[in-house]
Amino acid sequence: MTSRLARALLWLPLVACGDDGPPPQPETPQFGSATPEELVLAMTLEEKVDQMHGSSLAAVDDLFLTPDNARLGIPGFRMVDGPRGVRAGRATAFPVAMARGASFDPELERRVGRAIGREAAARGANVILAPTINILRHPAWGRAQETYGEDTTHIGAMGVAFIEGAQEHVLASAKHFACNSIEDTRFDVDVTIDERTLREVYLPHFRRAVVDAKVGSVMSAYNQVNGHYASENAHLIRDILKGEWAFDGFVESDWVFGTRSTVAAANAGLDIEMPAATYFGPWLVEAVQAGEVDEAVIDEAATRVVRKKVELGASMTPQLDPDVIESAEHLALAREAARAGMVLLKNEGALPLARAAGTLVVVGELATVANLGDQGSSGVTPTSPVSPLEGIEAAAAPLSVVYIAGPSLTAADEATLAAADAVVVVVGLTFEDEGEALFNVGGDRDTLSLHEEDEALIGAVAALSDNTVVVLEAGSALVVRPFIDDVEALLMAWYPGTEGGNALADVLFGDAEPGGRLPISFPADEADLPPFDHESLEVSYGFLHGYRHLDAIGRAPELPFGFGLSYTTFSLSDPSVSPGSLDAVGSVTVSVTVTNDGPRSGSEVVQLYVRVVGSEVERAPRDLRGFGRITLEPGASGVVEIELSAADLAIWKDGGWQLEPAAYFLEIGTSARDLAFELPLTIGG
Repeated sequence: MTSRLARALLWLPLVACGDDGPPPQPETPQFGSATPEELVLAMTLEEKVDQMHGSSLAAVDDLFLTPDNARLGIPGFRMVDGPRGVRAGRATAFPVAMARGASFDPELERRVGRAIGREAAARGANVILAPTINILRHPAWGRAQETYGEDTTHIGAMGVAFIEGAQEHVLASAKHFACNSIEDTRFDVDVTIDERTLREVYLPHFRRAVVDAKVGSVMSAYNQVNGHYASENAHLIRDILKGEWAFDGFVESDWVFGTRSTVAAANAGLDIEMPAATYFGPWLVEAVQAGEVDEAVIDEAATRVVRKKVELGASMTPQLDPDVIESAEHLALAREAARAGMVLLKNEGALPLARAAGTLVVVGELATVANLGDQGSSGVTPTSPVSPLEGIEAAAAPLSVVYIAGPSLTAADEATLAAADAVVVVVGLTFEDEGEALFNVGGDRDTLSLHEEDEALIGAVAALSDNTVVVLEAGSALVVRPFIDDVEALLMAWYPGTEGGNALADVLFGDAEPGGRLPISFPADEADLPPFDHESLEVSYGFLHGYRHLDAIGRAPELPFGFGLSYTTFSLSDPSVSPGSLDAVGSVTVSVTVTNDGPRSGSEVVQLYVRVVGSEVERAPRDLRGFGRITLEPGASGVVEIELSAADLAIWKDGGWQLEPAAYFLEIGTSARDLAFELPLTIGG
């Protein structure tokens, strides 16, 4: 039934009664005192379609708007990026999502989401276009830094935490739905993928965002999936997202080129075209009037949009609060998150650096740069970002700090390096090397190697100093084989945010631990990974990538998924599963005791993998299915518990989820290649 017919039917009882004169006019419902259905019922077709598009191509005060409805008192959305902080004016630049993913700490990520949501509201926004939860299929993807890693279980846990935190203040938008893992051809590439791979690898984390976190909106991707653009892919949007997952929010397109049609997109379930009406607006009104789009489709979309506005209530028009922006609390949180995500990849006693009379030499042009990462839609502009050199100089006393830019070294530089007590070399990538592809900047990487001059600089310094520490900055994996054996310590700092320099100094001098574990695999050779084609307009996504692919082909990574060293040591003991069997709808709890055997406090990340023997379908040798982080004082022990449900073990087969009859084994350890225990799991009692 169309809304016009429904309104007409409201008159029938009054006319039938034969009352004198026209019936009384019903009061116009108003936002704040009416239900979404009542508000939509009161709208004209044009007003409903107005709920379904942005206002203009240009941002207003760095916010992208959708129209207000003054007659019904319905405010429009005020949308803002982004995944590592608010892209509006000045804001706290948190570490990139990949760095936060390395923390393996959902509770910390919930706090980050809360802070970003709070700053978004303080800027007048009511929708934050984050988190990015696309699978990192290959580390050369230009926007790798925007997501949390390569594993669906890990991404799902971190994404849920961010959404729950952010939605205390604004609506979150999980993006980009779906199969968006290539940047250079993102507008047109057609990803061919079988249904099982889609369901088991590329969608579970989106499902968690919808079902577990109740995300308010989902952004469709630019690319095609199996021959249909994501914004007009009815299988993704109608069948899965809104059908099977019962998503009650709205789907907005990615910007400008994210919508490719009027009729197909509307009928497939796209609810809002952003940032302006190119295909919706008057063209959508005409399509309804021509019978190409049923008005019920418009009613559904408008109701979804208005529903989320009603749920936000007063938060639809947040109060501007400049004191929230870059508050001391948020800067401290950014520093904490940066420390928690830094991964110690190698340490032969060089770290932590001793604070004693002597000389510390800092080398590399990036040492003087607050290297924040991509400057595209995820870019953030902080007021006073801290470079590595600034952080080190502020924390080093009584050490004397000397800076050498490089990459070429003079005779005087070589003498200084040879005499130094320790050397810190800062090298890596910038927004010019990777990121959103904009105006011939960023985009996908052609190689996982450092720049040749950086590798040469590391080699030259390592030949002069027997206490060389290399700090890497990048958005995802690097091939470190050319230099890892030549240096005494290697630290992955990612793009660490506005407080990155201070956080780096905290870790280098031992005021904080390097808390991170790798959320991606570092290959020994990039040829070990699946091919990464960022030129063709037709690509296929296979079932295996990352650690799952490396395990399957029998190639050892240089540094495995989940790996990271600490300034202390840990041991695992007493693994158990309770109850001892798992039925088709139940769950079990996997427990293990962790002991800090070292001299100082620290954190360990326990990881649970599942190995299946006797399967009738292609399987990864092991799949991460849970993790838990624990912090312990020296000599202390604690228990990490990880819940595993039957749904975590199900596969997509014959059009549905099935728990396959096979032999299941639970592997418990501290990385995908360091698994201390294996326990059998009985299925079905």
